[in-house]
Amino acid sequence: MASHRRPKQTSRARITVLTATAAAAVAISAQAAQAAPAKQSVKNVKAKVDALYQQTEQATEKLNGAEEKQKQLQKQVDDLQDEVARQQDELNDLQDGLGTLASAQYRSGGIDPSLQLFLSSDPDSYLDKASTLQALSTKQAEALRQIAQKKRTLDQQKAEAASKLSELGRTRTELGRKKREVQGKLAQTQRLLNSLTAAQRAAVAADDARAARSNERVDLGNDTPASGRAAAALAAAQTRLGMPYVYTHTGPTSFDCSGLTMWAYAQADVSLPRTSQAQANAGTRLSMSQLMPGDLVIFYGDQHHVGLYAGNGMVLHAPRTGTVVRYESINNMPFQFGVRI
Repeated sequence: MASHRRPKQTSRARITVLTATAAAAVAISAQAAQAAPAKQSVKNVKAKVDALYQQTEQATEKLNGAEEKQKQLQKQVDDLQDEVARQQDELNDLQDGLGTLASAQYRSGGIDPSLQLFLSSDPDSYLDKASTLQALSTKQAEALRQIAQKKRTLDQQKAEAASKLSELGRTRTELGRKKREVQGKLAQTQRLLNSLTAAQRAAVAADDARAARSNERVDLGNDTPASGRAAAALAAAQTRLGMPYVYTHTGPTSFDCSGLTMWAYAQADVSLPRTSQAQANAGTRLSMSQLMPGDLVIFYGDQHHVGLYAGNGMVLHAPRTGTVVRYESINNMPFQFGVRI
């Protein structure tokens, strides 16, 4: 008689061992896959961060331009409103004077002139009155002409003020949009930085710290500034070394790129425009070989960054958010041209 055996079952212990071994193999494979690109990941994130900082600075210079436009428009509106008020006062005075003339004319000319002559016992006296009446009429006509002219001028100024106010409103809206754009770029940059591990963030911070320390031993050579004002501007900027970059700031203790150059030249009694693009057109353009200490240096194709040439191929500038005013090689950024003020 044939024997019927049950098939041998795999023990639970064996299943557990196999499962654990497979899981360990998967984990090791995943770690191996991730270990290699770890440094590359930091590099990629840093590249994205740098690109975002560039976009933030571009937006910041546009924001600076909008703020400057708002200031100019506000001044124009204030001046126009003051002029409208002055012209209105003058118009009111002319109208009051016309009323006085009208009253005088009524008092002197209320009776028919021929009857006044018939009743007058002194024709000479009447003729004097008639002369006065004619003078009053001539003066009244001139007053009417002045009033009409003044009213036309006032209407034009009111229309211009209304147009400037409308433009100011649009500029304020644009300003708000550009502020949100800058803040959004900064928030996006911070999220990228937060995606790094603590060790990776420390490595990025160490790079910035090394860049700041390298400023303590910069060789600027022996180049001579092109002018006394260039020398004064560079000397003023050098007193700001180590001070933080803050977008839209123009000193004296924090700066964005064009804010630093504008502040530095202001110490030399030279007024520069607010934005890097406007500063690019503020003087004589130079090639790199023509640069002398104190000249402006414009970077990037859209001219959104500016610094001061410090000598020996070095630029003094406010780089970006998270950094401080420092020296840097002119070759670290895409040079466009210099500007001699």
